[in-house]
Amino acid sequence: MLHTFSGETIGFDVIYKNRSTIGIYIDLYGNIEVQAPKGTSDASVLLIIEDRWDLILQRAREIKERVAGSMEKEYGQGGQFLYLGKSYPILISQDADIEKDNALFEEDKLHVYVKEQNDESVKQALKRFYYQQCKALIEKRVKFYQSEFKTKPRSIRITDNNTNWGTCDSTRRLTFNWKLSMAPLEVIDYVVVHEMCHMVHLNHDRSFWRLVGKIMPDYEQHERWLAVSGWRMDV
Repeated sequence: MLHTFSGETIGFDVIYKNRSTIGIYIDLYGNIEVQAPKGTSDASVLLIIEDRWDLILQRAREIKERVAGSMEKEYGQGGQFLYLGKSYPILISQDADIEKDNALFEEDKLHVYVKEQNDESVKQALKRFYYQQCKALIEKRVKFYQSEFKTKPRSIRITDNNTNWGTCDSTRRLTFNWKLSMAPLEVIDYVVVHEMCHMVHLNHDRSFWRLVGKIMPDYEQHERWLAVSGWRMDV
Protein backbone atom coordinates (compact mmCIF):
# COMPACT_ATOMS: atom_id res chain seq x y z
CA MET A 1 0.00 0.00 0.00
CA LEU A 2 1.20 3.53 -0.82
CA HIS A 3 0.19 6.56 1.18
CA THR A 4 1.05 10.24 0.71
CA PHE A 5 1.10 12.58 3.69
CA SER A 6 2.85 15.91 4.34
CA GLY A 7 4.15 15.91 0.79
CA GLU A 8 5.92 12.54 1.01
CA THR A 9 4.92 9.03 -0.01
CA ILE A 10 5.80 5.79 1.72
CA GLY A 11 4.99 2.22 0.87
CA PHE A 12 4.11 -0.43 3.43
CA ASP A 13 2.52 -3.86 3.72
CA VAL A 14 -0.49 -4.49 5.92
CA ILE A 15 -0.79 -7.91 7.57
CA TYR A 16 -3.99 -8.82 9.41
CA LYS A 17 -3.54 -11.10 12.42
CA ASN A 18 -5.25 -12.29 15.58
CA ARG A 19 -4.07 -9.42 17.74
CA SER A 20 -5.68 -6.55 19.65
CA THR A 21 -3.58 -3.56 18.58
CA ILE A 22 -1.92 -2.15 15.49
CA GLY A 23 1.85 -2.50 15.37
CA ILE A 24 4.35 -0.95 12.97
CA TYR A 25 7.58 -2.80 12.23
CA ILE A 26 10.59 -1.85 10.10
CA ASP A 27 12.88 -4.69 9.04
CA LEU A 28 16.65 -4.72 8.59
CA TYR A 29 16.29 -3.32 5.06
CA GLY A 30 13.98 -0.43 5.91
CA ASN A 31 10.81 -2.12 4.68
CA ILE A 32 7.69 -1.14 6.62
CA GLU A 33 5.08 -3.65 7.77
CA VAL A 34 1.86 -2.85 9.62
CA GLN A 35 0.30 -5.67 11.63
CA ALA A 36 -3.34 -5.02 12.44
CA PRO A 37 -6.23 -6.95 14.04
CA LYS A 38 -8.47 -8.74 11.56
CA GLY A 39 -11.28 -6.48 10.43
CA THR A 40 -9.35 -3.24 10.93
CA SER A 41 -10.35 -0.62 8.37
CA ASP A 42 -7.86 1.04 6.02
CA ALA A 43 -8.80 4.37 7.57
CA SER A 44 -7.73 3.17 11.02
CA VAL A 45 -4.41 1.92 9.66
CA LEU A 46 -3.73 5.21 7.88
CA LEU A 47 -4.60 7.17 11.01
CA ILE A 48 -1.92 5.28 12.96
CA ILE A 49 0.58 5.71 10.11
CA GLU A 50 -0.01 9.47 9.95
CA ASP A 51 0.22 9.81 13.72
CA ARG A 52 3.71 8.25 13.65
CA TRP A 53 4.69 9.59 10.20
CA ASP A 54 7.84 11.53 11.11
CA LEU A 55 9.21 8.76 13.30
CA ILE A 56 8.55 6.11 10.63
CA LEU A 57 10.26 8.17 7.92
CA GLN A 58 13.25 8.90 10.11
CA ARG A 59 13.73 5.31 11.20
CA ALA A 60 13.29 3.88 7.69
CA ARG A 61 15.83 6.32 6.28
CA GLU A 62 18.33 5.58 9.02
CA ILE A 63 18.10 1.86 8.38
CA LYS A 64 18.36 2.20 4.60
CA GLU A 65 21.37 4.47 5.02
CA ARG A 66 23.09 1.88 7.20
CA VAL A 67 22.25 -0.94 4.81
CA ALA A 68 23.73 1.05 1.94
CA GLY A 69 26.90 1.05 3.99
CA SER A 70 29.59 3.62 4.20
CA MET A 71 30.10 5.54 0.97
CA GLU A 72 33.46 4.89 -0.60
CA LYS A 73 35.97 7.17 1.07
CA GLU A 74 37.58 9.95 -0.92
CA TYR A 75 41.23 10.34 0.05
CA GLY A 76 41.87 13.26 -2.27
CA GLN A 77 41.67 16.99 -1.55
CA GLY A 78 38.36 17.88 0.09
CA GLY A 79 37.40 14.34 1.09
CA GLN A 80 35.12 14.43 4.12
CA PHE A 81 35.92 12.73 7.44
CA LEU A 82 34.34 12.88 10.87
CA TYR A 83 36.03 14.41 13.88
CA LEU A 84 34.20 14.83 17.20
CA GLY A 85 30.86 14.27 15.50
CA LYS A 86 31.24 16.74 12.63
CA SER A 87 32.37 16.22 9.07
CA TYR A 88 35.43 18.14 7.87
CA PRO A 89 37.34 18.29 4.56
CA ILE A 90 40.91 17.07 4.36
CA LEU A 91 43.66 19.29 3.01
CA ILE A 92 46.61 17.25 1.78
CA SER A 93 50.20 18.48 1.60
CA GLN A 94 52.99 16.40 0.09
CA ASP A 95 56.47 16.83 1.54
CA ALA A 96 59.20 14.27 0.89
CA ASP A 97 61.25 15.66 3.79
CA ILE A 98 58.76 15.02 6.62
CA GLU A 99 59.79 12.42 9.16
CA LYS A 100 56.45 10.58 9.24
CA ASP A 101 53.06 10.91 7.55
CA ASN A 102 50.73 12.68 9.96
CA ALA A 103 47.57 14.75 10.30
CA LEU A 104 46.29 17.54 12.53
CA PHE A 105 43.08 19.48 12.98
CA GLU A 106 43.32 23.20 12.39
CA GLU A 107 40.98 25.95 11.17
CA ASP A 108 38.06 23.56 10.60
CA LYS A 109 40.11 21.31 8.33
CA LEU A 110 41.95 18.05 8.72
CA HIS A 111 45.44 18.80 7.43
CA VAL A 112 47.20 15.68 6.17
CA TYR A 113 50.95 15.67 5.55
CA VAL A 114 52.41 12.80 3.54
CA LYS A 115 55.74 12.01 1.90
CA GLU A 116 53.96 10.55 -1.09
CA GLN A 117 50.32 11.28 -1.90
CA ASN A 118 48.28 8.12 -2.37
CA ASP A 119 45.15 6.71 -0.78
CA GLU A 120 46.97 4.38 1.62
CA SER A 121 49.35 7.07 2.88
CA VAL A 122 46.47 9.47 3.54
CA LYS A 123 44.45 6.72 5.21
CA GLN A 124 47.26 5.72 7.55
CA ALA A 125 48.02 9.35 8.43
CA LEU A 126 44.37 9.90 9.35
CA LYS A 127 44.24 6.69 11.34
CA ARG A 128 47.33 7.74 13.31
CA PHE A 129 45.68 11.11 14.01
CA TYR A 130 42.44 9.54 15.25
CA TYR A 131 44.34 7.08 17.43
CA GLN A 132 46.37 9.85 19.08
CA GLN A 133 43.32 12.04 19.58
CA CYS A 134 41.33 9.15 21.03
CA LYS A 135 44.07 8.33 23.52
CA ALA A 136 44.27 11.91 24.77
CA LEU A 137 40.47 12.33 24.90
CA ILE A 138 39.78 9.04 26.68
CA GLU A 139 42.44 9.61 29.32
CA LYS A 140 41.07 13.10 29.95
CA ARG A 141 37.45 11.94 30.20
CA VAL A 142 38.28 8.98 32.46
CA LYS A 143 40.03 11.42 34.78
CA PHE A 144 36.99 13.72 34.64
CA TYR A 145 34.55 10.97 35.68
CA GLN A 146 36.84 9.32 38.23
CA SER A 147 35.21 11.25 41.08
CA GLU A 148 32.03 9.20 40.49
CA PHE A 149 33.83 5.96 41.37
CA LYS A 150 35.63 4.61 44.40
CA THR A 151 37.77 2.28 42.31
CA LYS A 152 40.17 3.18 39.50
CA PRO A 153 40.93 1.48 36.20
CA ARG A 154 44.00 -0.69 36.25
CA SER A 155 44.97 0.40 32.73
CA ILE A 156 43.59 2.25 29.71
CA ARG A 157 44.32 1.08 26.18
CA ILE A 158 43.29 2.25 22.71
CA THR A 159 42.73 -0.63 20.29
CA ASP A 160 41.66 -1.45 16.74
CA ASN A 161 38.58 -3.45 17.73
CA ASN A 162 35.90 -3.82 15.07
CA THR A 163 33.27 -5.31 17.39
CA ASN A 164 33.24 -3.06 20.48
CA TRP A 165 33.48 0.64 21.23
CA GLY A 166 34.89 -0.20 24.62
CA THR A 167 35.43 -3.05 27.07
CA CYS A 168 36.24 -3.57 30.74
CA ASP A 169 37.54 -6.90 31.99
CA SER A 170 37.36 -8.39 35.49
CA THR A 171 40.69 -6.77 36.43
CA ARG A 172 39.42 -3.27 35.50
CA ARG A 173 41.47 -3.01 32.32
CA LEU A 174 39.65 -0.57 30.06
CA THR A 175 40.02 -0.62 26.28
CA PHE A 176 38.51 1.78 23.77
CA ASN A 177 38.18 1.82 19.99
CA TRP A 178 40.33 4.48 18.29
CA LYS A 179 37.37 5.40 16.06
CA LEU A 180 35.64 7.00 19.05
CA SER A 181 37.46 10.26 18.32
CA MET A 182 35.08 10.60 15.37
CA ALA A 183 32.05 10.71 17.71
CA PRO A 184 30.65 13.77 19.52
CA LEU A 185 32.26 14.39 22.90
CA GLU A 186 29.05 13.51 24.75
CA VAL A 187 29.00 10.12 22.98
CA ILE A 188 32.64 9.53 23.93
CA ASP A 189 31.66 10.39 27.50
CA TYR A 190 28.87 7.82 27.39
CA VAL A 191 31.24 5.03 26.32
CA VAL A 192 33.71 6.08 29.03
CA VAL A 193 31.00 6.08 31.70
CA HIS A 194 29.61 2.77 30.44
CA GLU A 195 32.95 1.01 30.72
CA MET A 196 33.84 2.62 34.05
CA CYS A 197 30.52 1.41 35.45
CA HIS A 198 31.65 -2.10 34.53
CA MET A 199 34.39 -1.69 37.12
CA VAL A 200 31.54 -1.87 39.64
CA HIS A 201 29.06 -4.13 37.83
CA LEU A 202 30.69 -6.42 35.28
CA ASN A 203 27.41 -7.43 33.61
CA HIS A 204 24.46 -5.43 32.29
CA ASP A 205 22.07 -6.00 35.18
CA ARG A 206 19.67 -3.43 36.63
CA SER A 207 22.26 -2.16 39.07
CA PHE A 208 24.63 -1.45 36.21
CA TRP A 209 22.08 0.58 34.24
CA ARG A 210 20.98 2.45 37.36
CA LEU A 211 24.57 3.53 37.90
CA VAL A 212 24.97 4.58 34.26
CA GLY A 213 21.70 6.54 34.47
CA LYS A 214 22.72 8.20 37.72
CA ILE A 215 25.92 9.54 36.19
CA MET A 216 24.49 10.21 32.72
CA PRO A 217 20.66 10.46 32.70
CA ASP A 218 20.49 11.00 28.91
CA TYR A 219 22.71 8.04 28.03
CA GLU A 220 20.06 6.46 25.79
CA GLN A 221 20.31 9.21 23.19
CA HIS A 222 24.07 8.63 22.99
CA GLU A 223 23.51 4.90 22.58
CA ARG A 224 21.17 5.73 19.74
CA TRP A 225 23.75 7.96 18.05
CA LEU A 226 26.21 5.07 18.01
CA ALA A 227 23.56 2.65 16.76
CA VAL A 228 22.53 4.95 13.93
CA SER A 229 25.80 6.66 12.99
CA GLY A 230 28.50 4.26 14.16
CA TRP A 231 28.96 2.86 10.65
CA ARG A 232 30.21 6.28 9.51
CA MET A 233 33.12 6.18 11.95
CA ASP A 234 35.83 4.77 9.72
CA VAL A 235 38.66 5.76 7.41
